[in-house]
Amino acid sequence: MDSHHVGRYSRTVRQYSGIGVLDKAMTVLHAVAKQPCVLSELCERTGLPRATAHRLAVGLETHQLLARDHAGVWSLGPGLAKLAAGVPDALADAAASVLPRLREVTDESVQVYRRDGDRRVCVASAEPLTGLRDTVPVGAALPMSRGSGAKVLAAWADAATQRALLFDATYTERQLAEIRRRGWAQSVAEREPGVASISAPIRDSAGNVVAAISVSGPVDRIGRRPGARWATDLLAAADAIHKRL
Repeated sequence: MDSHHVGRYSRTVRQYSGIGVLDKAMTVLHAVAKQPCVLSELCERTGLPRATAHRLAVGLETHQLLARDHAGVWSLGPGLAKLAAGVPDALADAAASVLPRLREVTDESVQVYRRDGDRRVCVASAEPLTGLRDTVPVGAALPMSRGSGAKVLAAWADAATQRALLFDATYTERQLAEIRRRGWAQSVAEREPGVASISAPIRDSAGNVVAAISVSGPVDRIGRRPGARWATDLLAAADAIHKRL
């Protein structure tokens, strides 16, 4: 692949291997992962010719890495989940042993998020058995522009990432500094109307922030200052996961 093509495809390919067909296929996967789309949109996002994009998408569909609905909209396929199921995830494993207790203490929905570019992905969750809940399934991708989990992940991100995230975020640089000082973040009706949440950082064995743990629920029940209610329990749960990592 020549340098002209490398530049065209680098918008969505995160690493360039030098194997042309593989890099193009990964371009297609990343473009669809960003948002399901029809073929014309796929071509626009990747810069690939229509015939090439279609051939690669169909090939990925054959291997269940992509799926296509009756309207011709491409989305990620079930084969990715099957592959991912075989990958050990120390964070998810550690969270699975801690979240049930936090759910019992708060009687609210609890989640763990990991940042992936300009999104945060839910890697573990536990829902209350009864009542209204803020259901966020494992694998759900949420924006990094708003919500307490996004603010925590942004607060401890590197400077370049912070600048990129602040461009369209509801939070400010000053607010991120306050979150780092306080050790947790809260939000009210930022991600979803009527939902409040509080989040804290999860650190790995080296002390680096690798995820955010959250408690979320209806504002009418959790209140407009969830930090005052759940900060201590949330920080204890974050520390419990840290020790398991």
